Amino acid sequence: QVQLVESGGGLVQAGDSLRLSCAASGRTFSLYAMGWFRQAPAPGEEREFVAGITSTGGSTVYASSVKDRFTISRDNAKNTVYLHMSGLKPEDTAVYYCAARSGNFNLRVDREYAYWGQGTQVTVSS
Repeated sequence: QVQLVESGGGLVQAGDSLRLSCAASGRTFSLYAMGWFRQAPAPGEEREFVAGITSTGGSTVYASSVKDRFTISRDNAKNTVYLHMSGLKPEDTAVYYCAARSGNFNLRVDREYAYWGQGTQVTVSS
């Protein structure tokens, strides 16, 4: 089992930056690839992939909508994965979830992740 707890969300203005953290406990964090997903508040919105990072941190992938604005990183010594978000836009408003999975492939696919945090709200005002 892996327990994940996100933090760092909040209300910001368009153009601002924010860093989300996801602290992991339980089984060896460095064995898991990590991902960030988000779900916008509008009815019918599905959870979407934001960014993923392999277990060693050697490779990252991003959704096209956040590439060049968001950066995922991890500190295996601290059992924490981060999502640094810059140039925030109102359309980035969502609940952001971190997730953990075994295997460093298909990082964009949410059903491949076995463990999920409870989410943290990010609201970007225009």
